[in-house]
Amino acid sequence: MIRQALAVAALVAATTSCGDVIRQGRSPVYLVISTLQAAQGNHVSQFGNGLSSDVLTLVTSPAPCTDTQPCQVVFGDVGQAVLRISLKDIGTTAIVAAPTANNEVTITQYHVSYRRADGRNTPGVDVPYAFSGAMAGTVPATGTLTLGFTLVRNIAKQESPLVQLINSPNIISTIADVTFYGHDQVGNQVNITGSIDVAFGNFGD
Repeated sequence: MIRQALAVAALVAATTSCGDVIRQGRSPVYLVISTLQAAQGNHVSQFGNGLSSDVLTLVTSPAPCTDTQPCQVVFGDVGQAVLRISLKDIGTTAIVAAPTANNEVTITQYHVSYRRADGRNTPGVDVPYAFSGAMAGTVPATGTLTLGFTLVRNIAKQESPLVQLINSPNIISTIADVTFYGHDQVGNQVNITGSIDVAFGNFGD
């Protein structure tokens, strides 16, 4: 009985240890999202902490679009993240550790998925389909990296469930989870996930 208890304890300890490695990774640094913002595709410089994603936009310029005969345009929406790194072991009060060039993290990919607070999360039915994209940028040892990316694809607004909103007063409120993937300069994998509110609808122009 004692041997069995010891075996179970060892197994639990090993499982916990593996879980910690998976959660934390082998890199001596971790990524931090300082800010995560979004902007409508027709106002790409007006970033905010949430997004009202218009499924259809009326554009009055350039020609042949006019005030009396506006053009219907579907814009994708953009996101912007500011990333930094931090050491897992910060040292002591006497000797404070600092990141080096080996700790700099190169971002190579990102993934966007959507979910709803009510638990209705079927892609293509309740929320837009998730997607991944490539990106390139390196978070410096000291300082930040600003990355721009697609948060809502324009094709998503031509698919269910967003295309139905063009002729509907309904709004679909979601949370977009954005995960950034990368590696430090010695090959250790690093990732971080941030979330931002995204409401889809035909908001008028």
